[in-house]
This record gives sequence, C-alpha cells and structure tokens, in this order.
Amino acid sequence: MSAAPPPVRPVTIDEIRAARERIRSVAVRTPLLRLLHGTGQPEIWLKLENLQPINAFKIRGAANAVALLDPAERARGVWTISAGNAGQGVAYAAREAGVPCTVVVIETAADTKVKRMRDLGARLVKAPFDACWQAMEDRSFPGVEGTFVHPFDDHDFIAGNATVGLEILEDLPNVQAVVAAIGGGGLVAGIGSAFRALAPSVKILGAEPETAAPGAASFAAGSPQVFGSWQASFVDGAGGKSIFPRMWERMQGIVDGSIVVSLDEVKRAMRLVAEKTRVIAEGAGALAVAAALSGKAGEGPIVAVVSGGNIDLAKFAELIR
Repeated sequence: MSAAPPPVRPVTIDEIRAARERIRSVAVRTPLLRLLHGTGQPEIWLKLENLQPINAFKIRGAANAVALLDPAERARGVWTISAGNAGQGVAYAAREAGVPCTVVVIETAADTKVKRMRDLGARLVKAPFDACWQAMEDRSFPGVEGTFVHPFDDHDFIAGNATVGLEILEDLPNVQAVVAAIGGGGLVAGIGSAFRALAPSVKILGAEPETAAPGAASFAAGSPQVFGSWQASFVDGAGGKSIFPRMWERMQGIVDGSIVVSLDEVKRAMRLVAEKTRVIAEGAGALAVAAALSGKAGEGPIVAVVSGGNIDLAKFAELIR
C-alpha cells in the first residue's frame, strides 16, 4: 500500500509559473484559434492541446510531476494508471528523465493509445475499469512497484495542468468562460487555479458525457457523488464513475459547475472541429466544444479546451459519419 497522500492545499500562482518554466522544453505552447462555427453566438475559441507532443494536455502535468521527484523516488521508477493520455504523458516525461515507467492500462483503452505508450518505453499492465478506478483511490496495484504518479489527484500534476490557464489568459484577456473535460478533475481544477489567482470573474466549467457525469451530479448535490448509471463509450479519456472527495475539495471555489452533453453532440463537435480547423479531437477532446456549442456556457468569448486527439483514424471516421 502506498503512503497516504498529503493534505489537499491550493495551487498557488507562483507554483504555476514555476511549472511553466520547468516544463518549457517538454510541453509546447499550443495555439488558441477562433472556431468559425457558422453563427455569431456563442463566440468560441479552441485551445488545441491535441497538438502537444503526445497529442494531449497530460504532458504538462506529467512533466512537472516527474521533474519534481527526488532522486530516491526516481530510482524506484514511476507508475501510473490511465486509459491512454496520462500514461503517455508519464511515459514521455519518464523517458526524458531516464526513469523506468509502468502504466496500469484500462483494458478498454484504444489500441492507438496502447501502442503509443508501449512505443514510449512503458511496461503495460492491463486491468478492468473498476480495478483501475479502485487503484486510483488506493494508490496501489498488485504486482506493480515504484513511485506512483497519480493521473489527476497530484498537486504537482495539477500545477502543470494549470499552465494551460496562463496561456489562455495571455492570448485572450477578455475571455468570459473556460470549459474543459472532467475525467478525474485535474485539468479543470488546474485551469481554475490559474484563473482564480489572475482573473477570478471568469467562469470555469467542466464538460461530461451523459453516460458518465459524476461532476454534474456532485455540483447538483453539493457533495462528491458516484454516477450509478455509468457506461463505457468512445469518450474514454473523460467521464469517471465518481468524483473523489479529495478532487471535490480541490474544485471548491475553483470550478463553477459541469455541463452534460449527449454522445451525438460530442460526435457533431468532433466533426465540426475537423471541418473548420482540420485537426482531430478525440471524444474527450470534443466534450468542451460540444458544451460550448450548447449555449450553456454563455455567449462568450468562451475557450473550449480540446484536451486530446488520440483516436484511431478509422474509429474517428466512423464516429463523424
């Protein structure tokens, strides 16, 4: 069993700025593009994190978390749990640091993501979704040793994710709302931490699929909830079975709510992003776009964070038909 995690505390703006300098040679500053979706409102901008070296935002948090490990922690090697994007991020950062990496992979992970993690040098251990979700709470998994890098409930990981918020605010100072997918909550909590420090009036919203929306249920109840009717879908990079109590604590005063969208809305958003910007968004990456298009985030300017683009091309073509 891993040691108990440290108490939750706010991510400071100094930590976020330090993380940006720390990961500068690994993560890229991604573009912010206007989505010309055919109507005047809402005004939507896309933060294209699918253009990162691993085609997902997770490289930011992973690079910061791995860089801050002490020599003894690195010597043990690192491991994480992932449907693909966090695994790629940790594997990429570990390879850059010369550290062995193991990823406990959710068995429904897309073949594209599995291949990429393996190509980055990670040792892979496949397990069912429920076992992986429990392991994220327990911070341990049978037969896997090393230093655990949590894919979302990790202070340094969240500080790395928060660098997305710095870039958005610098590129679009008049932004009124930012929408980002909720899986575990590490991306939206990070972005929100940056905005609460520098532009506290900006609305910070999550986005979830109708098949997996514990965040919306938690905001409605005012406490962390389990989503009893959870279903697996092509939105495999977001939408968990529950909101961990520690992540709920992190989101308090940071995140304003979560918008739930249908799977058909996500498919339409994937197609629209491809048509208008000629870039590919995976299901989780299109969640924020679908939420912004729904009108529930306001008239804008809204930034929708396209969190990733790791999807098999044949599957992508099938979904957007």
